[in-house]
Amino acid sequence: MKTCIREVRRAKGLTLQEVADRCIPQTTAQTIGRLETGARTVSIGWLNRIATALGVQANELVRAPERPMPDIVAVLGPDGATPPRNAQIAALPRPGVDELTMLVEASVGEYRHGDMIWLERLDPRAFGNALNRDVLVPRPGDRFLFGRLIGREGNRLQLLPPGQGSRQQVVADAPWIAVATQLLRPLG
Repeated sequence: MKTCIREVRRAKGLTLQEVADRCIPQTTAQTIGRLETGARTVSIGWLNRIATALGVQANELVRAPERPMPDIVAVLGPDGATPPRNAQIAALPRPGVDELTMLVEASVGEYRHGDMIWLERLDPRAFGNALNRDVLVPRPGDRFLFGRLIGREGNRLQLLPPGQGSRQQVVADAPWIAVATQLLRPLG
């Protein structure tokens, strides 16, 4: 089976070791390298493990002539748009194991209608890593609060929702939060 594991990994900006560490259970960078090059046969189990580690669907790692992935035709840099030095494919973002996705239904603050926001779940020990970042916080009754985490005092989180004139909100004892990591915005 021909795969495009290497292309997707590179498109995501990950090293062999980072992919190996994200596999459940973890593996070695050498094993990932052998699976990428075809030196080791890629089973369905390995395909699923690597797809989860890369945050894509397993079928996106298999090369099939009837469903090619879009090629990167140009790279935009300080000198303008140029052809890529190496062949690359566009790895479309998908939520991974500890990731969530939020759809923006109405423009608010810097977010526009149609935006998709990828968020990574954090447990309470890591809440400090999200200071001054936009986060999603669960609330009772299947509700959520989304805003900039502007402060943390013990078990109390202070958030400033997006939009002009928004007032600070305080949430206590959040079991988890999810920090915004990626934005997919349709143009036009």
